Amino acid sequence: MYAAVVLDLDGTLLNSEKKISERNFASVLECHRRGVKIIFATARPPRTVRILLPDEMRDIGSFIYYNGALVVSAELGITLHEAIPSDLAGEVIDFCLGRHAGLGEEAEWDVGVEALDEWYGLKEPNFPVPIGEENRYHVTTLTKLKMLEATKILLAGPAHVEQLRETFGHRLNIIVTDQGQLVQIMAGNASKERGLARLLDGFGIPAERVIAFGDDHNDIGLFKVCGWPVAMGNAVEELKRLARSVTETNDRDGVAVELERLLRCE
Repeated sequence: MYAAVVLDLDGTLLNSEKKISERNFASVLECHRRGVKIIFATARPPRTVRILLPDEMRDIGSFIYYNGALVVSAELGITLHEAIPSDLAGEVIDFCLGRHAGLGEEAEWDVGVEALDEWYGLKEPNFPVPIGEENRYHVTTLTKLKMLEATKILLAGPAHVEQLRETFGHRLNIIVTDQGQLVQIMAGNASKERGLARLLDGFGIPAERVIAFGDDHNDIGLFKVCGWPVAMGNAVEELKRLARSVTETNDRDGVAVELERLLRCE
């Protein structure tokens, strides 16, 4: 009945310890064994996905990284990159630094730029750099930061997103996640659902035959287009309202619970 499964990672396939349980692992591999396409759709860059997913999963999957700004499928032989042009990225960076200047160090956003699996910022991060990212984080100057074609712009700190959306919302995809502590900015035509559409076109699969799992606001677009959207028990309420099914939390094998039920029905 279903031809593809789309899996968000954080808060969905991964538990609170950023691990994949044996039960979730087995259920995803069983779907693949039955001929179902496996697609991972995440806000994360490729470098951290390589750390989080075991080889067996990476080998069977197609990938939507950076909320859709980078789409990669070895099976289809495609790599698609939707970057924010450097002039527009520079406008956003200037706006953010100027808008919040003088609010005090704790109130200011930390501005970072992801550019094709490299991570740039104006200062050393005030949090531990994740394992595997030590050589991918680069402290640079404001001038150089504004010259980058940005795969994604990140603003860490309490979100004051209304002004951003008023100024740039017609040109960029602006998403707030992580309980309002992270603003993620992508090109206007970059989203998980657009990335999925490109993969489904290559596979010849209609969206009605897709199961999608998610937990946060960057999954809303997926839920609106997929035939069977499944919200995690820990998902935001807006996502639960859009779901066809609400499963267990990411710490209680919610992905496996739903996949096992669907596999029994086939």
